[in-house]
Amino acid sequence: MKRITFAKWLIPALALVFLVGFSTTGLAKVIKVGGIMDTTGATSDVGKDYAIGMDEAFKYINSQGGVNGTKIKYTWFDYGYRIPEAITKYKLLKRLGSIAIMGWGTGDTEALSPTINKDKIPYVSASYSAHLTDPKKTAYNLFFSSDYSTNARACITAWFDKKWPKHPDYGKRKPRFACAYMFASPYCSAPIKAIKDHARLLGFEIGPDQDVSLFALDTKSQIMALKKFKPDLVWHGNTTMSVSATIRDAYALGLGADWIINNWGFDENLPRLAGEAAEGVMGATPCAFYGQNYKFMDVVLASAKKYNPGVPQAKRLIRTIQAWGDALILWEALKRADKAGDLSGPGIMKKGFETFRKFDIGLGASPITFTATDHRPTTGCLVQEWKNGKFQEVERVDLKARWPEKWEKEWLGW
Repeated sequence: MKRITFAKWLIPALALVFLVGFSTTGLAKVIKVGGIMDTTGATSDVGKDYAIGMDEAFKYINSQGGVNGTKIKYTWFDYGYRIPEAITKYKLLKRLGSIAIMGWGTGDTEALSPTINKDKIPYVSASYSAHLTDPKKTAYNLFFSSDYSTNARACITAWFDKKWPKHPDYGKRKPRFACAYMFASPYCSAPIKAIKDHARLLGFEIGPDQDVSLFALDTKSQIMALKKFKPDLVWHGNTTMSVSATIRDAYALGLGADWIINNWGFDENLPRLAGEAAEGVMGATPCAFYGQNYKFMDVVLASAKKYNPGVPQAKRLIRTIQAWGDALILWEALKRADKAGDLSGPGIMKKGFETFRKFDIGLGASPITFTATDHRPTTGCLVQEWKNGKFQEVERVDLKARWPEKWEKEWLGW
């Protein structure tokens, strides 16, 4: 009878340890973190390097003792940029006991957000959609970067400050502005409302949008349509491959407009693919480019060489740095929550992420702050341009400092 009673207690206890997968009391050996990446889909031109960088980051984290001595078991899947597949992979990672997940795209992250909030699983994504920054609506969504709307507002501000005063028509008329992006993509369209709002704030005349597929290789019809409006400035919201095709066609057809680009279309491959058409193109850069001389970059480079020696350093991108940015904020949040004795989802949020106050990860990123009422990581963005064969700083725009009332009262969540 005593043996039976003991077994009745032992079996459920062992099952509990197995299912939970982590413990603040040291019962388990690993902390489980999941990943949903795009290495084969519509954004794989930037997703592959991000996925490699994320894997390297967690290997480095474990080499440093993991979370206060407990290693992280990082398990990730490619979902091919398909929302149904992302949902399937999320459910699998949840069943595997992941206490946090590293996500990817805007469409799938926004689609999963209600479920994430219900499950209370911190979800650190490569989607920087401003729609994910209001904790009243999306309490468990996070990222290290300035959001897309902040990027867009910063880019158009930097151009207005630095480029427009040098234009021959400055003071004679309003600057003309248009947008090119894939209409059906939640990522591409996420900051359009914000950037047009900002264009009106700065006094631009706004022209018709142009629909450019993420797979586009020929955009001549869109460029010809833009020529009718004669824009001085065009915002492009796609990823690098289609952005490069668009600015090549614009250059060949003599559009004559300047370009500002969201961060996922602005990387080391842009001048390689666009050639001389890339000269003067400006973009949002939430962190350093691969190999630039910033704090912690030596660790990233050493990890790349150690864990993926077969991947040429010359082909690595800023996407690796972005992956490290997201991995580093999760690492810090886990360490803080674990030290407080609470690795539950709410514990990771409240005792981890929401204790960040100007937390510096290095890598050229802005210091990061999260509060219980605002998950916008930063108040601005560094804008750079490709000029004379290298990326050069144009302006670091601090939106909160420049428009404090609008930042505090109007712009959160969109």
